[in-house]
Amino acid sequence: MGNSHYKYDPAILQKLPAIVKSYQLPDTQKATIQILNSFLPFVAIWIAMYFLVDVSFWLVLPLAVVNAFFLVRIFIIQHDCGHQSFTASRKANDVIGEVCSMFSFMPYRYWAKGHNFHHGHNGMLWEFRDIGDINLLTVNEFHQLPWYKKLHYVLFRSAPVLFLLGPAWYLLVQNRLPLIRIKGWEHAHRSLLKHNLLLVAVHMGIILLLGYKAFVMVHLPILLFFACIAVWFFYVQHQHESTYKEWKDKWDYIRAAVQGSTFYNLPRLMHWLTGNIGYHHIHHLNSLVPNYELARCHHENPILDQVANKITFWESLRCVFNKLWDEDQQRMISFREYFKRNKS
Repeated sequence: MGNSHYKYDPAILQKLPAIVKSYQLPDTQKATIQILNSFLPFVAIWIAMYFLVDVSFWLVLPLAVVNAFFLVRIFIIQHDCGHQSFTASRKANDVIGEVCSMFSFMPYRYWAKGHNFHHGHNGMLWEFRDIGDINLLTVNEFHQLPWYKKLHYVLFRSAPVLFLLGPAWYLLVQNRLPLIRIKGWEHAHRSLLKHNLLLVAVHMGIILLLGYKAFVMVHLPILLFFACIAVWFFYVQHQHESTYKEWKDKWDYIRAAVQGSTFYNLPRLMHWLTGNIGYHHIHHLNSLVPNYELARCHHENPILDQVANKITFWESLRCVFNKLWDEDQQRMISFREYFKRNKS
């Protein structure tokens, strides 16, 4: 991990935004290629799955896993459009983003507003910390809860809920409802309603044309695997052991971007399949850098590798046990560690 004093030296951190800014250049050719090499394989595999349904569903499921990664790529395109970084045209970004949302089930404008809110408050300990993020309590907050609320939080943070049931709920239920009730979100609520109506119309059309199996046995498994992958990546990128959490009055944007986001150090193919979102420290330093420029930015600037909170896939599995933020130790701890400390 390197020397933490060096990594988070304010003088070094202050240099990073200027370095990253030179890569916030949308490229129409790269954007077009990414659209083609994401949508075409997705549609081809989707069609293959459709014809294999009547042969064996066990042949369909492995393809659903593969296609879930292509849906991740499609969603990353949507994600970049929400940041207005995918192309230089706002109109093109919005059209592409809306089309992507018909595949991903993620409401384009509503989700983008919540996600941009997350970028502006990543790692901030305050009342709205669960908007665009996975809710997290500090040790002191958890300690002060009544027993039934403690139980609720323990269940919520359990692996089956967080990584299996939670993703399905988040995609199919939570993102259908205007649950964020903050002043200024009225337009986002209207856009969510329009998205839901269009989503129903599009997929009812597919069901009427191709039958219910096209959705239930082809698209739904892809969506469920996609949701699990997306939630896992988001979790690992912000709830690693040495992440950054600070109260609003002391919060620092650059520190939150670099320390509070990981560089998920994966094989090149996995970076490609996940739209380079593993270079998350760079993405949080500047969300206007398109996903297709993140890897180049990282490799051309060794300082970004030196300051990164690097984590491999095998190391990331330990993040499952990160449950509470310990303000005294400035790290995530497990429930086991918490209860061991607080034995009566």
